[in-house]
Amino acid sequence: MKTVPLCLLTVIAESILKERLIQDVRNAGARGYTITDAEGEGVRQRRVGEILGANIRLETIVSPEVAERLLGVISTEYFDRYAVVAYLSTVSVIRGEKYV
Repeated sequence: MKTVPLCLLTVIAESILKERLIQDVRNAGARGYTITDAEGEGVRQRRVGEILGANIRLETIVSPEVAERLLGVISTEYFDRYAVVAYLSTVSVIRGEKYV
């Protein structure tokens, strides 16, 4: 089976950023994304959902160029003001033409 190496960009962020992140993903050229609820604890400690809101996990499979573009936007627009984590993984995808 032939696979194509692409990037899986994962962003964990405050749910208040959901619509903005979706727009950023679309503007960068991603063809799709998945969003799920997320919870956990990090350097800012555990978040209390009833008071501060929930977290989301946004995942998108993109080319390295789109991944770099998105990471640039995320680091510039969100890191200083919001609780956001972003990371890349290399993935092997079947039907890679659907993603680029």
